[in-house]
Amino acid sequence: MQQVIDIQWWQLGLFSLTLLLPFTINALYQLNIGKEAVIGLIRMVVQLLLVGLYLEYLFTLNHLWVNLAWLLVMLLIGSSAILSKARLPRRALFVAVFTGLCVGLIPLLSFVTLVIIQPTPYYHAQYLIPLAGMLLGNSLNANIVCLQHFFDAFKTRWPEYEAALSLGAQVREATLPFVQNALQKALAPILATMATTGLVSLPGMMTGQILGGASPMVAIKYQVMIMIAVWVMMSVSITVCLFIAVRSVISPQGKLNSECLEQGIAERG
Repeated sequence: MQQVIDIQWWQLGLFSLTLLLPFTINALYQLNIGKEAVIGLIRMVVQLLLVGLYLEYLFTLNHLWVNLAWLLVMLLIGSSAILSKARLPRRALFVAVFTGLCVGLIPLLSFVTLVIIQPTPYYHAQYLIPLAGMLLGNSLNANIVCLQHFFDAFKTRWPEYEAALSLGAQVREATLPFVQNALQKALAPILATMATTGLVSLPGMMTGQILGGASPMVAIKYQVMIMIAVWVMMSVSITVCLFIAVRSVISPQGKLNSECLEQGIAERG
């Protein structure tokens, strides 16, 4: 297999000129996303450079506790980002989101590293950190969509919820239609992706491994494993998150017991 071809900095700068196209579209149609796009691009480059430098150090050090500390940072930042993008209050829901991500990630990542890949050592940063990043990264959007649809239902379908309670339904029964809808909406994209992978698109991990010189069949096996892991991670994390969230913000009598949450739902309207 051919060795990976490095991209020179000047070549990367040359390719960045293609950004003139979306910025031109923004100007022509007055989309007003220019400032947001510039900030996003700058943050992306700076964050990736810092992470790249840190990962080089992390891969060289390859210490168990350092790797676990980095995983904790990823989980904390991911939980905060989910609630920020979903525009829901951190105080009421952070524990639910963080627990969902932990329950979805830790057992799955342990199974992959200890049983399937078996790197030496088992906590090797070269495998542990990228795998965790892919699983968390793919789960962020699912959690955002899930929480948005679930809590939006309390605003748009509140009479339906109250009617169910008045007819004697328990909180679990009254919220079940909202939970089902939220889970379906959150999992729909990954199901569509799995159905078209290989025909419509080549996933990022598979493409990266092939560009890095790996055998296509090796890349395919890794990609199948990752797609299964992502689906499992999404399913577990959003289910656990909703399970805890319902009990955190709704009393046994079915009333919203958090002023912070009520304010968050009102702001989302």
